[in-house]
Amino acid sequence: MPVTETVHDSGGLAGVAELVVESPPVNAYSITDLARLAELLRSYDNRDEVRAVLLRARGKGFCGGGDLKEVQGLPGFDGILGQARGSQDASLAIADCAVPVIGCVHGYCIGVGVLLAGTCDVLVGCQGTRFVLAEVDNGATTGGVQALGLLPERRMRTAMFTGEPFDIAELHGYGSVYHVGATADAAVAKAVEVAATIAGKAPRVIRAMKLALNNTAGRDLRRLYRQEMSYTFELNMLGDASKARQTFLDGVRDGYLGDTAAPR
Repeated sequence: MPVTETVHDSGGLAGVAELVVESPPVNAYSITDLARLAELLRSYDNRDEVRAVLLRARGKGFCGGGDLKEVQGLPGFDGILGQARGSQDASLAIADCAVPVIGCVHGYCIGVGVLLAGTCDVLVGCQGTRFVLAEVDNGATTGGVQALGLLPERRMRTAMFTGEPFDIAELHGYGSVYHVGATADAAVAKAVEVAATIAGKAPRVIRAMKLALNNTAGRDLRRLYRQEMSYTFELNMLGDASKARQTFLDGVRDGYLGDTAAPR
């Protein structure tokens, strides 16, 4: 199973649900993977033993984007509809999760990976991690609303129009990344520390704080994401998107994938 869950019930991590993604070779999310992630995150509404969530990955990078082979292989618009809706549901599930979600990134964070990272409550990572808003290269228009959790608006526009990678050090400078570790394992250790600290607080207060922040400092992600998706669907109907996705699949994405050490 590419997305595994461990709910720690003892020691320093008691109360932390650790979600680990491992889908070689690049941790690209299939439609099923996205549904699984959303299902787990939503289940914490009714699981009082969970007080914080740690989302991370094994392998060379946090996320290589959506599974474009699956998207291109499904008939009609089933692939793009499933991937777009799955990306929306998973990112909304992070935003709406009853408890704080700590994201831990390493290596590379592409496409839907940026959406997921951008909606985490706390984000840590390791030096050299590269982010790519690759939508323009694969015929999509979504991701801007989540990326605003990471980048100022004009910087986000530049990243989305050019598709050029940006480094985690820049995000740390904006304050959207809490901590940058020297290695992937160091980043995981810091993410564990943050998750344990939050899990040690009064559970009812933490859940109330998450709701309060969502209702005062949050954005209407569901409405805005739906508006973005309408333009992606239009590009698919016109045929532009499928051609762009195939070009991206055939080689563009390879240029984004670094050769970094993977966390255990």
